[in-house]
Order: sequence, then structure tokens, then C-alpha cells
Amino acid sequence: MSLFDLRLQEIHNQLNARELSVSDLVDQAYQRIGQTENKVKAYLTLNEEHARAHARLLDEQLATDAPRGLLFGLPAGIKDNIVTEGLRTTCASQFLSNYDPIYDATVVQKLKKAQSVTLGKLNMDEFAMGGSNENSSFYPTRNPWNLDYVPGGSSGGSAAAVASGEAYFTLGSDTGGSIRQPASYCGVVGLKPTYGLVSRFGLVAFASSLDQIGPITKNVEDSAYVLQAIAGYDNMDSTSAKVDIPDYVSALNGDIKGLRIGVPKEYLGQGIDPKVKESVLAALKVLEGLGATWEEVSLPHTEYAVATYYLLASSEASSNLARFDGVRYGVRADNPDNLIDMYVKSRSQGFGEEVKRRIMLGTYALSSGYYDAYYLKAQKVRTLIKQDFDQVFANYDVIIGPTAPTTAFPIGSQVDDPLTMYLNDIVTIPVSLAGVPAISVPCGFADGMPVGLQIIGKAFDESTVLRVAHAYEQSTEHHKLRPQL
Repeated sequence: MSLFDLRLQEIHNQLNARELSVSDLVDQAYQRIGQTENKVKAYLTLNEEHARAHARLLDEQLATDAPRGLLFGLPAGIKDNIVTEGLRTTCASQFLSNYDPIYDATVVQKLKKAQSVTLGKLNMDEFAMGGSNENSSFYPTRNPWNLDYVPGGSSGGSAAAVASGEAYFTLGSDTGGSIRQPASYCGVVGLKPTYGLVSRFGLVAFASSLDQIGPITKNVEDSAYVLQAIAGYDNMDSTSAKVDIPDYVSALNGDIKGLRIGVPKEYLGQGIDPKVKESVLAALKVLEGLGATWEEVSLPHTEYAVATYYLLASSEASSNLARFDGVRYGVRADNPDNLIDMYVKSRSQGFGEEVKRRIMLGTYALSSGYYDAYYLKAQKVRTLIKQDFDQVFANYDVIIGPTAPTTAFPIGSQVDDPLTMYLNDIVTIPVSLAGVPAISVPCGFADGMPVGLQIIGKAFDESTVLRVAHAYEQSTEHHKLRPQL
């Protein structure tokens, strides 16, 4: 059994028993990266010299009785839109190809406090805009289960690194499904926390009212450990929530007797692959066997979610990305004629096609004469979507459905059809608009590719979401399967 197959708790037990060193963990991670990275392309920047030096320091601590952090010695990858002091952060964009941050994001500070080791920065869709990782301006990441298929996006590198054994856990960001959808496509566990539970300080903004950082792991227990380390109030983030952080790991007691599950008919209707639906219904039978009950419910405004999301997210992106002008940081165009020409050339050369498309859409929606018709109306529909969830949660503990309507698709098959690509997030977007937590766990395979089960909870009730996911996981073997690279 490789070290990668062990749960984080099992690794800690071996570290504490001195059967293993942190350097062993880091060695195996980089050995695996050396074997598979040329196929998977999950990383943009490696942090090998610093990671090995950090591992040696932690090994010295192992020989003492000094207290150890929650993620002591565990090597992790970080999505490349989360800033890391002195470690290049590009957002997979040519615009930031030379950007070396001078500070750490709050989540990175928390990982350091928990004594995790940073392996490197992970590939993504440029500025987190995309659902396949084909929009990275450097190279696409490939799905470890089939290298001709996409890993999902925008956190495709984060999911592929965990699936291929190139990191023990990773951090991703989720705006409309960008943790959950790639986790589903790559057969791993991806958690989007409640909006405001995890600090966004140091996350390069795409859509500020939607963006949320979360963990991608091999199993649910590991997800609970990582969430425990990164959750909590941060006065550097004006949207951070002042809530008590429970013990997420102790919530994993396997008991879901009497749990009430709502299954939206809209999540198993038109557009959902029959094999994906079959896997979800089989998962519901497992949960029934554990004492839960489920009923069909309705989230009637689901059909408006994709349009609402792309208007709001693109509008916020148009505002957030205005700071990239070639003046303060990032790449500047050579030999401009004047200031305006420098803006135009820097943005033309720095941004990719998908980023430009969304900036244009957002700028249009916010422009005079169209603001009320598009942006304001989308905000009103967002409220209706949130109310749909509130009404269902008045009677049910969790909502369950597929994470994505299909399994992963071949690289290049949808790149010329943005609308089809956008619809891949049709069952993750409503959750993001409502700001509630959701987790994707493996629940089977269709045509040889993983299927994800999405478990959605009430705001700040991650404990229940994790408990249900863990109970299901303990009754199945899907999460133990690994791609053969």
C-alpha cells in the first residue's frame, strides 16, 4: 500500500510512532509527480526546494514533544489563484505569468499554522473561468482516469493531483461548481463550504459574492480535517462570517437514522445522463439502508440558475478584473503609443478568449440602459433561487442529486460551444447562488468515468453534510478506486 492510500489520520499515527518521516511523505509526493506529471499536467509551479527544507524542519520537531498542527507534515497542492508569498501565482493567465506575491492568503497562513507542506501551485482555468481546465493559458490538465478527457474546472489541477496521487490533499476555489464538478469528474471528494465560512482574503477575485475556497481530498474524513484547519472568521475579509466552528471530525459518527433527504426533480430530469441518474438512485438506496428517508421535491427556479449566474458572475468579473491594466503588476505590453493603448494591448495580450468573453458580457450587463433589465433582474432571481432552498430545508435535512449532468467529456469536444460548456454546471450553480454548503463524493462509474453524488446542506451545517457523505462512503467502495496511470 502506498502512503497515498492512507487516510490523513493513519499518516499522522505513523508519524507519531516514528515509522515515517515528513521527508518520506514529501519524497514520495515528488517521486509520484516525476512519474505522472508529464501525463496529467496538474501543476504550474513546483515548490520542491522549500518543501524539502520545510520537511527537514518538521522532522526535527518530530523528535521532540512540541505540539503539532492539525495537518502536521502533510504535503498539499494549492490552486494557482490563491496567493502564496514568494511562490509564483499566475491564475493560469499570461497576465500574471511573472507575479510573485509578497504575502500569503489567509488559508495559506492557516495551512502553515497547521504545519502542512506546500508542494506547489495547481493548474486551473484562467482566472477560474471555465469548467474543463482547457482555458489555462499554459496547458490543459488531463483526467487521470482517461488522459484524453478533461478533469473538469476550474479547479481541474486540484482534483487531478489528488486523483493521480500527486498531492495528499489540495485546495481549490468554487464560484459556480469549480470544486465539486472536477471532484466528480476525477472521482475524488470536493467540498464547497458555506459562503463566508472560509476567508477569501488572498483569493484572486472572480465573482466576489460567489467565490469560496474549499478542500479536495481522497475521502470525507480528510475533507473534515482540512476544513477544520481553514475555516473561521477573518477580519481581513469583509464577507467572513462570525460563526462558531464545530469539531467536524467528531461529526463523522455514521448515524443517519431518521435523516430526511429531499431529491429535486429538476436534478434528475431532462439533460441528466441516464447512467448518472442510475448511480444517484443507487446511492439513495444505500442511504435508505442506513435509516434515511427521501422524497422528491422541487426547486422551481433551477431553470433560470445558469442565466442568472452568468450575468452576475460576469458582471462581478468585469469589475474585479478592471485592476489588471498593465500599470501596477502583471505583464505590460511593449511599446504602447499612449496610456489607453497600453491598457488595450496589455489586456488583449494578457487575457484569454473566455476571460474576454465574460468581461464583455459583464460590462454590457452593467452598462447604462441595461443594468435594470439584466443585472438587477438577475439579483432578484437569485433571491428566488435562495428561497427555493429555504423552503425545502424547512422540511428536509439535506438535498441530494448528481454533481454534474454527465461524466467528463473528451478534451476539445466542447471548446467551440461555450453554451454547452456552461450547462455542465447546471446542478452546482444553484447551490452557489444560494450560498449553502455542498460536497461531491464518488458514487459509481458510467462508461468507465467517475460519477459524483452532490450532498447539499443548510447554511453553516457542514457537519451534517460531512456526516451524510461519510456514512455513504463507509458503505461503498467507490472512493477506494484509483486510476491506473
